[in-house]
Amino acid sequence: MNNRSIQNWVPSDIAFKIASLLQELDLCSLGSCSRFWRELCGSDHIWAGLCRDRWPALGFDKEQSSSVPEFNPHQLQQQHLDSNLKGWRGFYVNKHHEMASKADAVIAFLDQCISSESVEVNHYLVAMQNMNSMQFGFRDVVLFFFKENLHVLLNLAGLHYSIAWLGVPADDVMEALNSSKICDRQICVQWWKLGRWLYGFRLRDESISRRASLRDLAMMKEQQVLDVLYRGAIHEVIRVQISAAKPVTSPWSCQTSS
Repeated sequence: MNNRSIQNWVPSDIAFKIASLLQELDLCSLGSCSRFWRELCGSDHIWAGLCRDRWPALGFDKEQSSSVPEFNPHQLQQQHLDSNLKGWRGFYVNKHHEMASKADAVIAFLDQCISSESVEVNHYLVAMQNMNSMQFGFRDVVLFFFKENLHVLLNLAGLHYSIAWLGVPADDVMEALNSSKICDRQICVQWWKLGRWLYGFRLRDESISRRASLRDLAMMKEQQVLDVLYRGAIHEVIRVQISAAKPVTSPWSCQTSS
């Protein structure tokens, strides 16, 4: 089927509607089918919409579709971006590579902080603040942090950032966790509370430990754990440590033969 027969078969407005409903990879795949689809799928209107959806914090509005943001030459060179890409599609591709580079920096920071499979909450919160200052969107989190091959604490960082900083609805987070096959991974949060005073004597510090799956955290079933992670070591909480949950082992049962 040639380009003209495609145009006769699919009205332009319907074809544009189809293309505008696709995500990046599907849009690029459709654009490789023919010249008609390549021109349509490269439309600035479509890619401007994808930019707005993925990076709402950048504040793009619909009236800005004709004005494409530009990376300065120093950014292009420093971050190894492609200066030949133009329009909103070019901006999207370069922005994606920029966010991938920033995600690598956050991941490297947390990997460095994780010692003996655990991380202190102050380092964890620094990573959260970095993600916020770098303006990660939820799509960035899904692409770069919701991966099976990453440490579960990196999955947790993406999950917690999505809930507490981006305000992503629980159903959307759960859908992403299920798609990434990481919803059943478990973490353990242990915190120490300053011992209470009783009759002029201070009691021993109290240690509290909680296990939780990413699924339960996303569905707000472990609100106390989320609150501790969000606040960190403050007031009566003197230390918070986060680790991957160790497998639960059942005690050996002894059997005697008669």
